[in-house]
Amino acid sequence: MILFDQKTPVDKLNDYLKNRINFLNKNEVLIDTEIPGEGNMNIVIRLITNQRSFILKQSRSFVAKYPKLSAPLNRIAAEYNFYSQVGVNSFFPKVLKFDPKNYILFLEDLGNCQDLTSIYQSNIVPKDFIDKLITGLNYIHQQKISKVYPENKLLRKLNHQHIFILPFIENDFSLDHVQKGLKELAKPYKTNKILFKKISEAGKIYMEKGDTLLHGDYYPGSWIQLDKRLCIIDPEFSFLGPKEFDLGVMAAHIILTTGQRSFFDLTIKNYQGKINVNMTKIYCGIEIIRRLIGLAQLPIKRTLKQKKNLLNLANDLILQ
Repeated sequence: MILFDQKTPVDKLNDYLKNRINFLNKNEVLIDTEIPGEGNMNIVIRLITNQRSFILKQSRSFVAKYPKLSAPLNRIAAEYNFYSQVGVNSFFPKVLKFDPKNYILFLEDLGNCQDLTSIYQSNIVPKDFIDKLITGLNYIHQQKISKVYPENKLLRKLNHQHIFILPFIENDFSLDHVQKGLKELAKPYKTNKILFKKISEAGKIYMEKGDTLLHGDYYPGSWIQLDKRLCIIDPEFSFLGPKEFDLGVMAAHIILTTGQRSFFDLTIKNYQGKINVNMTKIYCGIEIIRRLIGLAQLPIKRTLKQKKNLLNLANDLILQ
């Protein structure tokens, strides 16, 4: 396996592109590289030639924030399978080439844009943008899927641990390092057996094989706004599962941004498919809690009182 990173010399990359995978056009030469964004699980490099620019994305075997935490390399194949399934559509970057031997995916360069994690600080999500998010999710969920679609089991197991288990038990992660007083605030959610039973049941359904194509990580870090175009990226967590999971995760992040429970109802109202509303509430509540007291922290600047209100809201959604 050839490994690349942000410090790889241009000539080494050029040799790989030209001689190893025959990707460059006639008279095309790599002239520069850039880092388009911060990657937690992958190496992402913008490659600039004398004719075009494109993105190289390579899986790495660990999580950047937690180097001791291993991650399956073949998740890049799950991303490739997802893009292949949804086809050419304005919601997704175009796939240019896939190198499975080296766990590398080449994608359309979307330009100098950022993901939408900045919305957490705005406290506002316009209704027309929510409509776009739901339209994108409807498109994904309505795909007709082959029965041999990969299960992405290893990455789902990793995600299952971080969503349904670790946030709700005592662990080595220092919540007070995130925000003083957060550890005390989190205690009721790490000791509530009734709550944990509900969460465990939802986790079991998450791990079962379903029949709906999911993005698997449908939150602002996977959304990019290009003028009026919404672009959905990073579907490496994709699998066939319960549509309520994607929908609940999306609703959770709208609520985390706005602090308003009413956005859950708006999300459900505009979704086109048949869903189990109670199960969607449970996944929504779990996602809110795990983003506030779990390891997968986000740039959400809220007071302890605001976080307490969000945690109470999430608790009510789960236990309803």
